[in-house]
Amino acid sequence: MCLGIPMTVIEGDDISALCEGAGRAERISMLLIGAQPPGANVLVHLGTAMRVLDEEEAALIADALAGLDAALAGRTFEAHFADLIDREPQLPAHLRRNLG
Repeated sequence: MCLGIPMTVIEGDDISALCEGAGRAERISMLLIGAQPPGANVLVHLGTAMRVLDEEEAALIADALAGLDAALAGRTFEAHFADLIDREPQLPAHLRRNLG
């Protein structure tokens, strides 16, 4: 399984940016998405920014990753998945079978 980590751009250009997230700062390749302004949220996988995230999506991903970490450590994790409580999971549109 591959995981993307949400990170926030501190400064950078079209080639790379100093980003912070998940408790660390590192230089990330921006070649796939181009330069982003300071404060922009990006999804990072293997040192490369894959796409720009809005604030809400970045927070949901960060919370889900914190929940996984808590579950693996044997701590309570349910609060990290508050957006999923009291609703049925939904498949993304591209995975839904056309029943019409």
